[in-house]
Amino acid sequence: MTATTTWNTDRPWRGIMVATTLPFREDLSVDYDAYAEHVAWLIANGCDGVVPNGSLGEYQTLTDDERAQVVRTAVEAAGDGARVMPGVAAYGSAESRRWAEQAAEAGAGSVLLLPPNTYRADAEAVRAHYTEVAGVGIPIVAYNNPYDTKVDLTPDLLARLHGDGSIVAVKEFSGDVRRAYEIAELAPELDLLIGADDVLLELAVAGAVGWIAGYPNAFPASCAELYHAAVAGDLETALPLYKSLHSLLRWDSKTEFVQSIKLSMDIAGRPGGPTRPPRHPLTGAIEAAVRTATEKVVANGHH
Repeated sequence: MTATTTWNTDRPWRGIMVATTLPFREDLSVDYDAYAEHVAWLIANGCDGVVPNGSLGEYQTLTDDERAQVVRTAVEAAGDGARVMPGVAAYGSAESRRWAEQAAEAGAGSVLLLPPNTYRADAEAVRAHYTEVAGVGIPIVAYNNPYDTKVDLTPDLLARLHGDGSIVAVKEFSGDVRRAYEIAELAPELDLLIGADDVLLELAVAGAVGWIAGYPNAFPASCAELYHAAVAGDLETALPLYKSLHSLLRWDSKTEFVQSIKLSMDIAGRPGGPTRPPRHPLTGAIEAAVRTATEKVVANGHH
């Protein structure tokens, strides 16, 4: 492990930043006390910070008041606002900018921003979107998720966004690990962050300096051990860990990722709980597969 792949106040988007789930009570109101405890627990168990109000945090189902309170709760619980990277995705650039301003006012160290996601925006619209939000002055991590947004932040476009001064890093979720090398060639100063749990080892070997992570919500210590071994090039340690966890990590890339990670948390004794509609509880073969994989991971001593 080197200093380039660990969290620091100069580059607070590096290291393990957990895209946190959000605990709801039985009536589906937000349990802020449980969320605060979870944030503190993650940091105490080897994670560097948290990413509230991402897709895993079900931000699309939150009211404006809830969304703002989630950020304030995370900043207070983390003990250092620089360890918090709120998601600021929204339907319009002006709204994303307002959420970035709210994050900055709350003391967050960076924000995570999707491209426009209500239509298939072209490159110039994407650049204008990031330029608008970058005007807030808080560091922006771009989020490339072409499956859900229908907008692909290609290596060439990322290089242009970085050249514009709009982004400092990218959460790369495309699953195409070959892109890591092209990004490094076109934008060598742009930080590559692992964006999908099930390509962690491949992107770590390719030069990633951080991980915006899902499954540490359930197994932070084991995931931290895996990350640090992977970015250090310690394959003797990393590869067996990766293989033993991969049956779970792959659920981070599936449509049911929120319910899957929350179910794994329930089994591991964490505050997973229900999801808000339109997401519904897992049933049948999918529920059985996630449960079996989680129980196997627990039996193998992961924590």
